[in-house]
Amino acid sequence: MATTRRRPIANLQLRPVSAERISDLQRFSAEHGKFGYCSCMRWRMTSSEFRRSSKETRAGKMSARALAGEATGVLAYDNGQPVGWCSIAPRQAYAALERSRTLPPIDNKPVWSVVCFFVDSRYRRQGITLALLKAAVEYAASEGALIVEGYPVEPDATSYTYMGSPNTFLRAGFEDVTPTGQKRAIMRRHISASERMK
Repeated sequence: MATTRRRPIANLQLRPVSAERISDLQRFSAEHGKFGYCSCMRWRMTSSEFRRSSKETRAGKMSARALAGEATGVLAYDNGQPVGWCSIAPRQAYAALERSRTLPPIDNKPVWSVVCFFVDSRYRRQGITLALLKAAVEYAASEGALIVEGYPVEPDATSYTYMGSPNTFLRAGFEDVTPTGQKRAIMRRHISASERMK
């Protein structure tokens, strides 16, 4: 891919991944090596499953989930070209998250989880991550979600850097619900009845 910086996006489009959009997700994966390595399956597989898998099988598993009608995420487009991604699904769809000791469930309420963002390097610092997060909340609401949850890290963090920043989540209407003494942050956005009816 060319590395020249493009003009600011005049008309960003945001669309949930569906069976009809799998080719867009596959194209995004093929054009972005770091994303393509994982295909956003790191949290969806157990650690042992991830270690045994290959780049190709991970991409195939993500496509299979979308083909089966499972929630996977939202893509951002510029003139038909996918340039950004946000992973969102019910928390139970993320096998590694369900087993995580650092991010255990804080209660028994059903939540949808945002675990990853990836934006083409030429499009960063243009507000696309925030737009993706808002679109992900709207998508979850349309699917009946009551709570959307995220696990952001500070911009200078050395790990989990694709999970978004606290400021992005705050700007999207999330609030910090991290239990006292827990190191990893948890932020939530409660979906109103009117939002679910849109």
